[in-house]
Amino acid sequence: MKEIELKYGCNPNQKPARVFMEDGDLPLTVLNGKPGYINLLDALNGWQLVKELKEATGLPAATSFKHVSPAGAAVGRPLSDTLKKIYYTDDVELTPLACAYARARGADRMSSFGDFISLSDKCDKATALLIKKEVSDGIIAPAYDDEALEILKAKKKGGYCILQIDENYVPAATEKKQVFGVTFEQGHNFIKIDDNALSNFVTDNKTISKEERDNLLIALIILKYTQSNSVCYVKDGQAIGIGAGQQSRIHCTRLAGDKADKWWLRQSPKVLGLQFKDDIKRADRDNTIDVYTSDDYDDVLAEGVWQNFFKVKPEAFTREERKEWIAKNTDVALGSDAFFPFGDNIIRAHRSGVKVIAQPGGSVRDDNVIAECNRFGIAMAFNGIRLFHH
Repeated sequence: MKEIELKYGCNPNQKPARVFMEDGDLPLTVLNGKPGYINLLDALNGWQLVKELKEATGLPAATSFKHVSPAGAAVGRPLSDTLKKIYYTDDVELTPLACAYARARGADRMSSFGDFISLSDKCDKATALLIKKEVSDGIIAPAYDDEALEILKAKKKGGYCILQIDENYVPAATEKKQVFGVTFEQGHNFIKIDDNALSNFVTDNKTISKEERDNLLIALIILKYTQSNSVCYVKDGQAIGIGAGQQSRIHCTRLAGDKADKWWLRQSPKVLGLQFKDDIKRADRDNTIDVYTSDDYDDVLAEGVWQNFFKVKPEAFTREERKEWIAKNTDVALGSDAFFPFGDNIIRAHRSGVKVIAQPGGSVRDDNVIAECNRFGIAMAFNGIRLFHH
């Protein structure tokens, strides 16, 4: 297959639309459904991300993409009982790939609603059963078990988009795109993120563990396929906060840090103890938790409103209580796709439990950034690699 005709491009008025190969065949096959323009952008970016995560860690990987940036990404480490609960894995017998998907989907459930999924390995039944319960547009993987394929084909009344990628495909060395009728050309970003990216620690603390090494590599690989500017917080093999597409670096750091805090707040006793109504939909439950863990908690606790969500009215989750719980989060890794221009990024990262950082370096204020890391005992590597993605 050399091309796929699409219903339209980014928007319904943008017709005609297609994806095609100038030379050779497309590296993907449509097994079910009809992919859209943005679906394919998400699929091809997501596939590159999970392929590189597996190469870097040796573990199966998954990502949840929305609008050409990951909402979450992870490798297949086992889930704690708490994570099983907040990720709604229920009674599914989790495989390593299913764990990776549950982590990727669970990092930022609000942003992952209606996502496009990418898997590094053959999709198995356990992973398909988790996907079955979620609102999702489609999936790309190198292969599918028969049972998994049948489960996925039943989604969206038989219209769920299922793509199979040729895992041996290597793109051309030069890539092109057009903007306003003008053609841009550049070399494909083949840069490999490995231990060489973590060889130059510039802080007093120069020691990191194997897990911290993996978390930093995961963060950097995620950033390679995230719309810039971008910052990524990672813990235990999964992104817990991604700040994408912001013009200001500190806004990236704050946005990603706020998402990391939300992820951690969902594991607090107050949230775990919420007594939701039996018939509440999954998306409504996620949205209610999001509001409950914010300064706007009255929006779901007001009289006449809380009854729509809860069996029993919860106590408010005050700002002081939230701050106290967030302070318990530790061992977080942070990656940035370009240098930190000011030390305020480090101060914000520290509040969300960051202990290790990887970034390119090269700011005129590097000394200030290093000094802030030293103040908090953070180990920071300068990798000299900018990872802008547009």
